[in-house]
Amino acid sequence: MFIGEFEHNLDNKGRLTIPARFREALAGGVVITRGLDGCLWVFTREAWQDISRKIASLPMSNANARKFRRFIVSGASESIPDRNGRVIIPQKLREFAGIDGEVVVAGAMDRLEIWNPERWATEQNAITEDPESLAAQLADLGIL
Repeated sequence: MFIGEFEHNLDNKGRLTIPARFREALAGGVVITRGLDGCLWVFTREAWQDISRKIASLPMSNANARKFRRFIVSGASESIPDRNGRVIIPQKLREFAGIDGEVVVAGAMDRLEIWNPERWATEQNAITEDPESLAAQLADLGIL
């Protein structure tokens, strides 16, 4: 399970050093893809296989399913961390997420999210500025 929030920098080759606490879980390889909300999602290969099966089971006759499949799969990139725990984030993915230099790596249970720091701050502020709305949404999901 991926939890926690870390500030890191991309090097001049577009490589991200994976936070040390996540390296063992990701040593077998990662899949990096466009995420929702303007961030990148990083999955273990096993988690990617799980989500791939779910996406593949969506009906091809459904336009939203086709769009989601294109969004997630066409931008995906496989990588194996090097001996220093670094992975290359392709330029197109960096552009999508608006990252260049500083990033926030956030645990999201089954995946990591890579954020532009300003987008991350906006996302966090949106959550904390209206706790009543958040509580209602969580209740609708059956969490509270």
